[in-house]
Parts: sequence; structure tokens; C-alpha cells
Amino acid sequence: MASEQTVSAEMQIGAPMTAFSIMRYWGPVGLYAGLIFFGSSISNPPEAISSWLKDISDKVLHLSEYALLGALIYRACRNGAGAWMAQHAVLAAVVGSALYGVSDETHQLFVPFREADVLDVVADTVGGTVGAWSWRWIARDTSRS
Repeated sequence: MASEQTVSAEMQIGAPMTAFSIMRYWGPVGLYAGLIFFGSSISNPPEAISSWLKDISDKVLHLSEYALLGALIYRACRNGAGAWMAQHAVLAAVVGSALYGVSDETHQLFVPFREADVLDVVADTVGGTVGAWSWRWIARDTSRS
């Protein structure tokens, strides 16, 4: 199937990586992961976030932020990591999101007034899964047009 052979319009699966393609696909992942890390470093987040965000469940916030991370990791693996990773991009995005969620919760153990929560890791993993599958579906749908 032609869509299985190409990753994107400008890059074939297994095409050599360039500094530009690495920054194009992995730069957003690194920047967003840094933003998550920064947010987790805030000692007293209820005072630091907008009042409307306080009304949203903590788990919904985790799911939402990690859905974006999962989508970004999927995009990077699919387009900027070589043939094998492109074929396993959803799995890599789910595992990457879950591992980053674990590291984020571990990081919070060392931040004053913060605590780790296993259910946050579950929400992070579900969010990463939703994001990866959503991006896959959107990208596949647009490639058929």
C-alpha cells in the first residue's frame, strides 16, 4: 500500500536524518517536555494557575497535556526517527509518554508542596495513547485526500 511506504510527503521511511529534520520533528517534543517539567517545578500550582483551570479535574488536565505530548512523540517517531521507529510510532509514543509521566511524578517528589500520584501516571499514559492514535488517524485521513 502506497501510504504504508511513505511517512510524509517530503520524507521516505528510512531516509537519512539531517539536523534540520531532527530539529523539525524532535524540537517540539523537547520544548513541550520542558514546559511540562517547568509546570511540575512550581511548588504551589493552585496559586499559580488560572481560576478556571482549578475547576477542571486534575486527571483531565494530565490527560490533555499528555495527549499533546503523545501526538508530538508520534509525529517525531513517524517522520524523524528512521524506518523501524516509523513502523512502531504509536507504541513508541505511548511508552514515551508513560515513561515521561513516571519521571514527571518522580520529579514532583522533590518539589516542595508537591506529591507523586500513580493515578496521574495512568492519566498521562491514557493521554499519550489518545494523542498518538488521534494524530495517526488525522495524518492518515489527510494523506488520503
